[in-house]
Amino acid sequence: MLWACILLPQLAMDGVLRGRADADAPLALLSGPPQRRVLQAVNPAARALGLKPGHSLLAAQALSRDFSTADYDLAEIERWQNFLAAWAYGFSSQVSLHYPRALLLEVQSSFGLFGPWPRFEARLREELTGLGFHHRITAAPNPAAARVLANVHDGLAVENPDELRDILGRLPLERSGLPRETASAFARMGVRSLRQLLALPRASLARRFAPELLQHVDSLLGQRGLALDFYRPPDEFDSRIELNFEVESHQALLFPLRRLTADLSAYLAGRDSGVQRFSLLLEHRQGATRLDVGLLAAEREAAMLFELTRGRLEQLQLPAPVLSLRLLARDLPAFVPEHRQLFDERPQQSLPWEQLRERLRARLGDEAVHGIRALADHRPECAWQAGDAGKPVPRPNDAPRPGWLLTEPVPLREANLRILAGPERIESGWWDGGDVRRDYYLIETRDGRRGWAYRTVGDEGPLLLHGWFA
Repeated sequence: MLWACILLPQLAMDGVLRGRADADAPLALLSGPPQRRVLQAVNPAARALGLKPGHSLLAAQALSRDFSTADYDLAEIERWQNFLAAWAYGFSSQVSLHYPRALLLEVQSSFGLFGPWPRFEARLREELTGLGFHHRITAAPNPAAARVLANVHDGLAVENPDELRDILGRLPLERSGLPRETASAFARMGVRSLRQLLALPRASLARRFAPELLQHVDSLLGQRGLALDFYRPPDEFDSRIELNFEVESHQALLFPLRRLTADLSAYLAGRDSGVQRFSLLLEHRQGATRLDVGLLAAEREAAMLFELTRGRLEQLQLPAPVLSLRLLARDLPAFVPEHRQLFDERPQQSLPWEQLRERLRARLGDEAVHGIRALADHRPECAWQAGDAGKPVPRPNDAPRPGWLLTEPVPLREANLRILAGPERIESGWWDGGDVRRDYYLIETRDGRRGWAYRTVGDEGPLLLHGWFA
């Protein structure tokens, strides 16, 4: 087996920055009681101003006031870690949150789907970067070793147990996952690397230190299994982004909306499902505005979800400034990808029908776009009915029927009219008071257009044009 560890060194900062359009602006995360606020984390722009973790807020403001602040929220950290676990579930069925701010996933079983480890790792990094999270990735034959290697390495993959022992031996004890007190005790004894620790007699170590020491060493070497609780994704998606100022325009809501729909797409990919209905809540100081988005079929592409929600949002009149956005999705049916041919013959700029249909519904309204379905009636004006735009139109029979049916038949008084086929008699409707008896003909006009015309049985008048063929 091969285990990968994804270490998230600045998860709290990334979680805040990804909700801000100005991600490069100086930002500090604060912790502690209101009377003594302390800088818990700073981004590179704030560090360039001289700010460092551990500074009090007053001391930081004495250095510069050109930075913004946010709370260092442990609940938000846990929420983002769970979100990333749901994303990682799309790559492996064995995902664990055993270590804080890190993901463990068994990857060797997924090589058949995602390719060898270098290609697999590149895809993980690409998607994590797109989601806005800094990371370090390592791989090892057991999860404990993969986690410890991530303390000092990035991109290292070790598959041979003998090579793993050699690489672990070069690790300093303070970076090998031991408690700080234990590492300090060994440092006072002159033992500073894991190789030196492994050279000591186990019996002596067992007498002088707690049992957890040898258990940890055995786990690193793969001689003792690590008990892991594996993650299972929730049955609904619920994500919220707080805005750092009051928003009164639709344009300023597009950046956090894009983040939310991208998060929803990543969550759906992890569950291998789609979404058919979801709600966007625009939260104000008092109350919230709810925007419901319904699709005719399950979808999960991030760009499409964003465009559809954006189209509906722009039609909404904001009753008050918006303080936060919340996206809630509970209807998560199975997702069936569209079947396409190996060589797509559509022009590059054209859209598939499903995407065009949903975009039109978002722009024009749900009632403005509909499909046509056939009814079991031979009368042309009664054989079709407006229906669900998501369902295909069945062909009622093999007889030729025009694509454009006129609302009212028009007399044909043109000379040199050619009759190509017919008559085809339609006699129906006696049960509902709309009895018709007609003989239909396929005709061609002088300018080459083909139409569908009829004459009532027993009538010697002109043909009545009922529809045009394309």
